[in-house]
Amino acid sequence: MSTKPRRSGITDETPWVKWLLTGTALTFIGLFLLVPLVSVFAEALNKGWELYLAALVDDDALSAIKLTLVTAAIAIPLNLTFGVAAAWAIAKFDFKGKSLLVTLIDLPFSVSPVVAGLVYVLLFGSHGWFGPWLEENDIKIIFAVPGIVLATLFVTFPFVARELIPLMEAQGSDEEQAAMVLGASGWQTFWRVTLPNIKWGLLYGVILANARAMGEFGAVSVVSGHIRGMTNTIPLHVEILYNEYNFVGAFACASILALLALVTLALKSWVEWKAERDTEAARAAANAE
Repeated sequence: MSTKPRRSGITDETPWVKWLLTGTALTFIGLFLLVPLVSVFAEALNKGWELYLAALVDDDALSAIKLTLVTAAIAIPLNLTFGVAAAWAIAKFDFKGKSLLVTLIDLPFSVSPVVAGLVYVLLFGSHGWFGPWLEENDIKIIFAVPGIVLATLFVTFPFVARELIPLMEAQGSDEEQAAMVLGASGWQTFWRVTLPNIKWGLLYGVILANARAMGEFGAVSVVSGHIRGMTNTIPLHVEILYNEYNFVGAFACASILALLALVTLALKSWVEWKAERDTEAARAAANAE
């Protein structure tokens, strides 16, 4: 009479250990994620819907929302273009300076956003390297929208590239080479072969970059000048309202960022589900053949 060997692993832990680990994880999630999230909406609605909506339609709040959307609308397409080009070059080709390019892509992860903002002030501020020339030509970068866009570009440009590089390296270049052999041009190869293979990773990177762009505080705070109604994004506007003890207004605007976080989480989960579903479908088709 044969007996199956007993499988060892984490599933063999006693029930109380499983419940302890699960309870510990859920406790941390509740304390550090759910409770702060609920408190934001609770404080925002503490004095009723009228004050909540009034805080959102305030001129300064609308200006902050508009600036945040405009900044993201400029930064994300630029980072998408750079990310795809950099990932394609790194994953598909060998060239001098490849390791340096990878290092530079990771730079924003290792440099404080505040330091990045100070670098832009050093370059484009009134006493910076290019400051006198910019003043002579009446070009404003620091304490203006261009500086905010530059700071946002810096802190968000690794996300798309970092999502695509390992994906494209794992896929290899066999399909692109086959398309080129069959007579496809470079653009046809990209649009009909490369892009369909990386679409979910690309969307995932864009979602993360957009969330960071709208929620960035450190670098934008340094270069914005905190000019109310002009250079304040939503995070900066929240800080100003909180420092003025306008808690309802501060939490009302903060709830926009909280909703953005929830939407980002939902989209992230959906993208992961779709990518996994497509992978399983591709495997099933390959096995059927």
